[in-house]
Amino acid sequence: MDQDLPASGTFVCHGITWASGDPRLLLAPVTGGPLVYTPVMGRRLGYQVSGTGRWCTGRYRFADRVRVEALACPDRAPAEAGGQCAACAGRDDFRFAHRFHSGGHVPDALAVYMAQAHWLYLATFADGTTKIGTAAEPRKRSRLDEQGALIATYLARSADGHAVRFLEDALTRHLGLTQTVRAAAKLTALAELRDLTPARDAHQQHLDRAAEALSNLNVPATPEPWTPPGEGDLLRASGTGRALYPHDPRSGEHGWTVLSCLGSQVLIALDCDDEQLPYLLDLGTLKGRRIALGAQFSSPPAAVQSALF
Repeated sequence: MDQDLPASGTFVCHGITWASGDPRLLLAPVTGGPLVYTPVMGRRLGYQVSGTGRWCTGRYRFADRVRVEALACPDRAPAEAGGQCAACAGRDDFRFAHRFHSGGHVPDALAVYMAQAHWLYLATFADGTTKIGTAAEPRKRSRLDEQGALIATYLARSADGHAVRFLEDALTRHLGLTQTVRAAAKLTALAELRDLTPARDAHQQHLDRAAEALSNLNVPATPEPWTPPGEGDLLRASGTGRALYPHDPRSGEHGWTVLSCLGSQVLIALDCDDEQLPYLLDLGTLKGRRIALGAQFSSPPAAVQSALF
């Protein structure tokens, strides 16, 4: 699925995906056609945001019994609630997955998907915040890769999606773990990263407590460390200088080269900017925006001190 970044054209940005095993920008051509999965590592991205509105980012469909795939909005319609248009939201059976274990409507395809094995995991971010989450067997790797965590561990393998969601909720209640971490908080924590030790210590403490809680539920913990993708090495290194990107990537024009990627957070170098520190930004903020691609687009000048002292 190797696809070069288009040299021109206007697209609805669907954000970053790790479904192919590496970080890729997912783009829907406004003229129609399938989604474009373009690698970002080491690539220069020049773009200009078109307008101020947000556009539908399509839906997910079940490709077979155990996989889902992204589809572009056929009408490239304006977004409504949840980032989708009404038509795509109405056809998106996967949206019921988040309420699968609490009753309500369960489409047949979703029931089959949730019947496969699932994993329970802990993911710890740069400020030590730790979340608990779940991933279906085919998404075991990519689900954690897209989180933007520094450290993560698979806690246990469950027979199906219902069982794993029960465990997720039980550990949330017993240990006070969160199930979500805001993208803005992840970005701020990475900008302020000075020492990996606090995150490592926090992860180990939560891991020990989670294993004990699972034992009390008569569920054996089988800890398996997640191996972070190499694309994020620079961002995980506490000694790497970085500064928050001083411009809003959701408006105007920008141009940069991606040096490192952790989830949807990227470390970038501006054009011909050998003296400045690399900049940090969240490419996820482009989700739902229309962008025009082109080598002629570049970022405004910036002079910002490092977030590290």
